[in-house]
Amino acid sequence: MALTGDMIIGRALVRGSGGEQLAYNPATRAEFAPGFGQATGEDVERACQLAADAFDPYRSLPLEQRARFLEAVAEQILAIGPDLIERAGLETGLPAARLEGERMRTVNQLRLFAKVVRDGHFLGATVDSALPDRTPPRPSLRLAKIGLGPVAVFGASNFPLAFSVAGGDTASALAAGCPVVVKAHGAHLGTSELVGRAVQRAAIETGMPEGVFSMLFGDGRTIGQQLVAHPAIKAVGFTGSRAGGTALMRTAAARAEPIPVYAEMSSVNPVFLLPAALENNAGLAQGFVDSLTLGVGQFCTNPGLVFAVDGPALDAFMASAKAALAGKGAGTMLTAGIHDAYGSGIARLGASAGLRLVAQGSLDGIGCAAQAALYECVAGDFLANPELQDEVFGPCALVVRFDSAEQMLAAAGQLHGQLTATVHVQEADYPLAAQLLPILERKAGRVLFNGFPTGVEVSHAMVHGGPFPATSDSRTTSVGATAIDRFLRPVCYQNLPDVLLPQALRDDNPLRLARIFDGELKTAG
Repeated sequence: MALTGDMIIGRALVRGSGGEQLAYNPATRAEFAPGFGQATGEDVERACQLAADAFDPYRSLPLEQRARFLEAVAEQILAIGPDLIERAGLETGLPAARLEGERMRTVNQLRLFAKVVRDGHFLGATVDSALPDRTPPRPSLRLAKIGLGPVAVFGASNFPLAFSVAGGDTASALAAGCPVVVKAHGAHLGTSELVGRAVQRAAIETGMPEGVFSMLFGDGRTIGQQLVAHPAIKAVGFTGSRAGGTALMRTAAARAEPIPVYAEMSSVNPVFLLPAALENNAGLAQGFVDSLTLGVGQFCTNPGLVFAVDGPALDAFMASAKAALAGKGAGTMLTAGIHDAYGSGIARLGASAGLRLVAQGSLDGIGCAAQAALYECVAGDFLANPELQDEVFGPCALVVRFDSAEQMLAAAGQLHGQLTATVHVQEADYPLAAQLLPILERKAGRVLFNGFPTGVEVSHAMVHGGPFPATSDSRTTSVGATAIDRFLRPVCYQNLPDVLLPQALRDDNPLRLARIFDGELKTAG
């Protein structure tokens, strides 16, 4: 499929007149054609107005039609074929196998949300029957959830498909009945155009209102801010840096009508190596290094911090980790900006008092190649420097040596909010793990035992969120079926005639939903 560099606004392909940006190959540090036209304020206005016009017609469609739209998007993405993998590889430096896996994750997310829509449980249908003989009488009260309204979605730099144009934020917003305006990431312009056109084709094929989807190119500090500030936008989905997420949060809060920003930002994903596990698990260091360097450390769940009690077992772990890391070659980072920020982060750690460089991977790459690094320090130096909790985005980790388990527990209580927290245990560690677990429940959205945090399953139970600064709202997740809840709000209908009620709340239950009826769960039968 030939790329044109055009944006997508409703059913139209629109050439942005706000300048031009070329795509960039991080492996060669070279730009390449075609140029992609950048949006203007007028383009933002058009996309947002179309989304506002589409909201009521779109959310009123039968659930089956909404689900079919999501499935059609998945089918259209697959239909692009190898062109999508080739283009994404040029723009990211990621290997084909990784991109093929990410494409299937994107497709599976869309299919999961199609199932969520068909099930109808997300509506939260609840009926409290009228009780006219009660004193005082109770009116008929019925509750169902509706979409918030048009959603602005920002593509992420580290996932050109799964957290991008048709990624989890877009899929969950569309599933909730919300039109979407995407601000495509400048790091994968051609990939975004290919996927954006796939969404557009699916929308036309399934009879969606014109403004259900648009995609703009442009700088986040201008076009992105204009998008968040537009009164038609009612929520924001963002994955990126803490600075970028908090900037959008300020804009959203300063509006005449403040709106929620669901931002996934910064996490170092601490790993706790409890004594028995550290003593008896010979493969622990290799598993850690494999997770640390996966995808050149550019996963938001990358294990960047390790806590363990000092002693011979930790010395052995560090020696094994050093050997494992020495065998890891350099990898291409996604953008020049990410590569430069990683270099600055490594330099900052290297200049920090008390830190010692333990091991580095080989540096045999070109372009935006990154060398893995492993540092260590003692607990006192870690606790004295809060900046050591700041994320270094890339294949870098810090191991902290504690004098005792009690000191490690106290330090765990001082951690910032995290996406994940990992604990390696054996049965002898269970009493200590029982003390640690309540602390980690307060700190992280996902607590995992005897594994590593890279790899986020797309499922009903997954939580990819956590307290600030991991995200802007610890009550939500950006992955998994409950991601739809971010873009919904409840509405109570009092004494409405049955014919005017949403189908989910009508007496004959035409959607065959399980509902809460007078305080009890009633199945569709």
